[in-house]
Amino acid sequence: MRLAATLYLPLALLITTATIADEPFRPEVGKFPPLEKATSWRGQLAFVDHANRRGSIRLQGDGAFYRSQPQPFAMLPYGIVRYHGAPADLRDIPIGTVLYGRAFLPPDPKASVVPVVPSGNPNRPPENHVVLLEDAPSFCLREGKIWKLKEIELNKNDGTLVASLEPKEGGDSTGKVETMTLDASTRIWRGREQIGLDELTAEGVWPATGKKSLDGMPVQFGITWCPDRVGLGATSKFNQFKVSDIWQDEASLRHASKLQTEVHKTFIRTRWMPAWVDHVEYGTAGRATLTLTLFGGMDESLYSEFKKGDQTMIAAADNTLKFSSAAYTPAQNAMRGPILEVKKSEGEPPLGSSGIQIRVETQLIIEGGRPGRVVRIWAQGWSEGFLPVEEYANVGDFDQRFPNPNVFPKY
Repeated sequence: MRLAATLYLPLALLITTATIADEPFRPEVGKFPPLEKATSWRGQLAFVDHANRRGSIRLQGDGAFYRSQPQPFAMLPYGIVRYHGAPADLRDIPIGTVLYGRAFLPPDPKASVVPVVPSGNPNRPPENHVVLLEDAPSFCLREGKIWKLKEIELNKNDGTLVASLEPKEGGDSTGKVETMTLDASTRIWRGREQIGLDELTAEGVWPATGKKSLDGMPVQFGITWCPDRVGLGATSKFNQFKVSDIWQDEASLRHASKLQTEVHKTFIRTRWMPAWVDHVEYGTAGRATLTLTLFGGMDESLYSEFKKGDQTMIAAADNTLKFSSAAYTPAQNAMRGPILEVKKSEGEPPLGSSGIQIRVETQLIIEGGRPGRVVRIWAQGWSEGFLPVEEYANVGDFDQRFPNPNVFPKY
């Protein structure tokens, strides 16, 4: 997946609007928004409602990080999640992970599944509908950057790393030097094995105590945040981040990406490919031909499984990608028919789009198949089975936008 380049800002600063415009930009329904109009921010994942593709991010700002109130966010229907350099779902990302976001204002504030944030607070941007959410290694791989280790200081199981984020090949090599913590819980990946801090010190690679220069050793980091042990009475560094993972070589991160890719491929094959309806050619007696654009960010092997002449099913969904209705399986109320055409657009598609259009003839169109509506489309060989009730939009007697205590069963 190739994306437009973004500017890396140091951890000590809030990542704010990437484009200064005279008027705030709001995406239009049925159109993929230009990435240069997005706002960029970074923060720690604090809460996830995976079924509704929303959550909260504790954004990085000028004040003490632990005092920052989490910011609500929602994924746009075509929004892309990346974890370990691979496609992902929100359910795959651990709470506490530092994420980089590219976001827009709500396309329709009245239908937003998270509270609409008022403008005017630089530490709480109103752009909270996300088109791209990625962890640190995904961000670095996309940007062509790598962390260069300068120095490590350890005191048994605790310590600090000094590193700078720099271009992997060529360019300016004077990245801002940053200090992050690590401890015995930091996972260190070498090839296909996971090792601990104690093993590196036992090998003499790192000192058990004291400082050691690392001469710009190239690595990739997973980043999180945790409370500083020294407490309020000492030199507590409220905004200092922690290294959760260190990938010492490219093979180790490629292995992590491969594993995450397989997780996501299984997820899509059981939930079907998200898309939206571009155009409908209406026939007689309920027949119609639908033109769909498949959403982007998936592994290429998934797109290749849609073939001209194959039978397919199209199920209605909402903007959270939940199936709109079903009592048993997504196939129950799906539109069915043959794939007439699979067409790939020329050039680089906008972020959120795969650039792949599919034309399907169906014997009976349903309301969820109208132009502009979000759907999920099945490929031959994919699952037709049962899904958890929370992944359907019409299940439960509680408010889907802002759940109240009725979300819990009454006994």
